[in-house]
Amino acid sequence: MEIHYPGVRSPVQEQRARWERKRACTTERRYQEQLGLVATYFLGILKAKGTLRPPERQALFGSWELIYGASQELLPYLEGGCWGQGLEGFCRHLELYNQFAANSERSQTTLQEQLKKNKGFRRFVRLQESRPEFGGLQLQDLLPLPLQWLQQYENLVVVLAENTGPNSPDHQQLTRAARLISETAQRVHTIGQKQKNDQHLRRVQALLSGRQAKGLTSGRWFLRQGWLLVVPSHGEPRPRMFFLFTDVLLMAKPRPPLHLLQSGTFACKTLYPMAQCQLSRVFGHSGGPCGGLLSLSFPHEKLLLMSTDQEELSRWYHSLTWAISSQKN
Repeated sequence: MEIHYPGVRSPVQEQRARWERKRACTTERRYQEQLGLVATYFLGILKAKGTLRPPERQALFGSWELIYGASQELLPYLEGGCWGQGLEGFCRHLELYNQFAANSERSQTTLQEQLKKNKGFRRFVRLQESRPEFGGLQLQDLLPLPLQWLQQYENLVVVLAENTGPNSPDHQQLTRAARLISETAQRVHTIGQKQKNDQHLRRVQALLSGRQAKGLTSGRWFLRQGWLLVVPSHGEPRPRMFFLFTDVLLMAKPRPPLHLLQSGTFACKTLYPMAQCQLSRVFGHSGGPCGGLLSLSFPHEKLLLMSTDQEELSRWYHSLTWAISSQKN
């Protein structure tokens, strides 16, 4: 029977650490090559030609060149086996990834605007994308590269730290690097989530019209939207558009198609606070093809919402449940 002593790595751990270090060198090399392609064939030439003014160029590429420089600093350390020292130095550049993430939405917007209105830039981008070095990738595919690679860094460094014994001179540096990179990856993820939510809010706000709609989405977190049938105490069910946020459920009515100014938008009818909501399924538990009915009770009103799509109703039920629970925490 093999006996393992504290602080001593097993042969399996040592082999895995060697594999991970070799894989990390290969992936970092590939990452640096792709960063270099953009820096050389886009950034460098755009600077020389003046096709984009400096403000647009900065908005499009953000901290790309500095991130490329950080990778150039890191790779020789990795290839030389100085992992702890190299990653410790790399962690001093992690703020560049936060800045890059914060600029990512502006970058994509700038790219689309310039492709649309700047004929010279549009021709230049198509020419560069046709180079064999890019392997068919477009600039819009390459712009998120640093943020995608940050996740790779996190996975690799965490595995390396776990498979490096505490007696190794690299252990403390790798453990610290794993923590710092994981924290940065989480901040970048949070930035991305906020940007997606802001996009949803702008889209929803554009769909709402009338005085009551002004500022309705400001500061909220969007969860879902869709058509549901409102079942009244008397009469036929009426289709309404619902927008669910973490704190409120918004019921809206479509404007008439022939409305001169607001056709295609929705008039806000009622805001229901999720903190005061009691939710239950009246029927539709079995997952059959007949749809279902949800009951939402508020202090002064009760809503019965129906859908003929069982899966859609289940998604609404889970989203509503999550919204209600988020208001109680």
